[in-house]
Amino acid sequence: MSMSLDSSIAPTTYWHALDDGRIQCDLCPRFCKLHEGQRGFCFVRARQNDQIVLTTYGRSSGFCVDPIEKKPLYHFLPGTPVLSFGTAGCNLGCKFCQNWDISKSREADTLADEASPERIAETASRLGCRSVAFTYNDPVIFHEYAIDVARACRSRGIRAVAVTAGEVCPEPRAEFYRHMDAANVDLKAFTERFYREIAAGHLQPVLETLEYLRRETDVWFELTTLLIPGQNDSDAELDAMTRWVVDRLGPDVPLHFSAFHPDYRMRDIPATAPATLRRAREIAMRNGVRYAYVGNVHDPDCDSTFCPSCGTRLIGRDWFELTHWNLTEDGRCPCCSSPCAGVIEPEPGRWGRKRQPVRLASLD
Repeated sequence: MSMSLDSSIAPTTYWHALDDGRIQCDLCPRFCKLHEGQRGFCFVRARQNDQIVLTTYGRSSGFCVDPIEKKPLYHFLPGTPVLSFGTAGCNLGCKFCQNWDISKSREADTLADEASPERIAETASRLGCRSVAFTYNDPVIFHEYAIDVARACRSRGIRAVAVTAGEVCPEPRAEFYRHMDAANVDLKAFTERFYREIAAGHLQPVLETLEYLRRETDVWFELTTLLIPGQNDSDAELDAMTRWVVDRLGPDVPLHFSAFHPDYRMRDIPATAPATLRRAREIAMRNGVRYAYVGNVHDPDCDSTFCPSCGTRLIGRDWFELTHWNLTEDGRCPCCSSPCAGVIEPEPGRWGRKRQPVRLASLD
């Protein structure tokens, strides 16, 4: 859906009129029902002129070239740079949000950069990025803009990456992932209580998204769970979650267990202990997960990829930098010839751990 940047208002598809005069947004399971002039929970989708529109098309909260490992994606084009950007707003209400200044923003000033899909694809190409990531806030809520960017990128051979919580309805989900090459899905917990009380969402739609990705698409995806002390880090919950992953998604889906730090509305909870992350990783691997990692802490061993068959270190990582590469040209273990799952090229990228903020206006 191409449009000019004369306006950041874009028409949308997923809504219907109700008998009581309201219009229901059908993009995500929140199903916001709006009178004229009202905005949805996400803040960026609104009712104007008797339709639901996206109010942030072509506007970004900022751009940055990151290592792909920061998304985190460890098995998708390792070592390569990705052009990352987000917009504003979110369709969840996580009390622990680590990007709350962007995802909870209600200020137009947050959206400092203007960029058409074609401009973003051109910039990614000029900067040598192999992919573009929709991140910082959930691309579900800027569905139309993300798809147009993905289309523009694909025409230049640049991949599209979604960093998402997975709370989306089936029809828009199918359209969205037709244009994505990879995703990191935030599986926040494995209880409905957590989703309802702490994230203002629901678990089941996320599980449905994950099963859809596994069964109906070729999208490479990995999972991230931010472990919050006393909330979603019990042995029983981690055991149930990782068993479900292996049973429903398969053993090759990588899991990232990340450390929480006190933020937003959960400043009274301590940061996650590194031992908790390692315990979660051990539970996952004991249940058959072949690739499990820790995040937001310095732990090169638990961030490295080992051959699930013979234990050989295949890819070493120190923070987001590759320190070791031990794969054959066709992505196999050199010792036992077992394949390493993922989208892996014969040679790794050389971007390293650096982050490079980008202002598109300065590139003119």
